[in-house]
Amino acid sequence: MSRIKAIIFDKDGTLFSFQDTWRVWARAVLDELTETDAKRHAVAAAIGFDLSANAFRADSVVIAGTAADITRALEPILPNRPDIIEVLDEHSANTPQAPVPGLHATLEALSRDHVLGLMTNDSEVPARAHLAQVGIADRFSFVAGYDSGYGAKPDPGPLLAFSDAVGVLPHETLMVGDSRHDLVAGRAAGMGTVGVLTGVADAQDLVDLADVILPDIRGIAGWLGRAPV
Repeated sequence: MSRIKAIIFDKDGTLFSFQDTWRVWARAVLDELTETDAKRHAVAAAIGFDLSANAFRADSVVIAGTAADITRALEPILPNRPDIIEVLDEHSANTPQAPVPGLHATLEALSRDHVLGLMTNDSEVPARAHLAQVGIADRFSFVAGYDSGYGAKPDPGPLLAFSDAVGVLPHETLMVGDSRHDLVAGRAAGMGTVGVLTGVADAQDLVDLADVILPDIRGIAGWLGRAPV
């Protein structure tokens, strides 16, 4: 592996605990979009949210999908709601984020020697709001959502846009994420890949796509110190 000069992170499940953050969003969205128990259960099923467990299923469209993907899943159930995507984004922007352990200290340490970026399949405006909410927006030289004009993961386009923007070659860059979409994009872009387990996927889901699997982002600096160059 070449010396790593840049790191691009996924957001949900990587910088923020997926279930702890997005179950709050799910409840708020369900409250606004549904008026009956039957509709509530239908909408929850469509977004892969288990009401009894208060958690997302591993196959949920919310995990790696865009707001547009989620909207398409909901349109057959809510044909008279033309504002679905606006509701999703509004609640996304206002949902309190649950940082992963060591978030601030890890980004501070990594930003000393690496250019940091973020690419999420969330919309860009809520993503920037989330970073600002927890005081880490200034750590990132590049922030993109699925609607920023570069495409969405697993397409490598947004990752390559990061490389172009910061002037670092893909093979000198790591992609850090919690889902297969993240790591497929990283591999396709020619980047190193780091899987973390703060999302819904387990190690077995990621092992064939990751150069290393870590419990959370706190292990990145130590792994970089041991990784061959």
